[in-house]
Amino acid sequence: MAESASIISPEKLVLLPVPDAGCPMADMVTVKALRDAKEKHPEAAVVCYVNSSAAVKAESDICCTSANAANVVNSMENREIIFIPDKNLGKFVSLHTDKKIHFWPGFCHVHDNISDVNIIELKKMYPDAEFLAHPECRPEVLKLADNILSTSGIVKEAGISSSTEFIIGTEREIVQNLKRKYPDKKLYPASEKAFCYNMKKITIESILNSLQNMEYEIHVPEHVSAKAKKALDRMLEISGN
Repeated sequence: MAESASIISPEKLVLLPVPDAGCPMADMVTVKALRDAKEKHPEAAVVCYVNSSAAVKAESDICCTSANAANVVNSMENREIIFIPDKNLGKFVSLHTDKKIHFWPGFCHVHDNISDVNIIELKKMYPDAEFLAHPECRPEVLKLADNILSTSGIVKEAGISSSTEFIIGTEREIVQNLKRKYPDKKLYPASEKAFCYNMKKITIESILNSLQNMEYEIHVPEHVSAKAKKALDRMLEISGN
């Protein structure tokens, strides 16, 4: 995401307070493996989730977020799509398109750690709770959801819904943020295992250090940035329509 910020706004300084605060899912797709897939499916367009490296974006036709993934896929003229790297998000999108999707064997370990067993037990414990699930969850989990929403969508829904209890199917710390935002509502994490250790590497102390010392600036090579920007810009054009 830091690379994407730098690519979109090359005139601005972008710092990553902890250099190794990466994304395991992004590491599940490499340039070589993607090039091999493109050779295997030459008629397919590559739709790349934003949680991916700049180098992989540079090999893609367009990027997407969890909120606009279905719209992005449906905007493509191609009848075939290579969807990278999240297979769960890809399977969710496949329910909202008639295009043939080739799923990549990647996943977000945070959302993949939420199981249908977790949700069934929580629904028994809190029968009046609305289950809000992120589309990166497994298909069997999404079948149990009352609403399938991006992180920002979950935050918004918890505020506008008439429900007063929610099971939150995304990174567990979001529940703490929601409790502060909506203190009159009851909120339960879908799984204690839904924890992103890489996100937690970014602390107030590391941010302060990075700003005070101007450390860990993000640099994306020009030949990569130029190609990756096309995929990002194409997504932003669709999102703006």
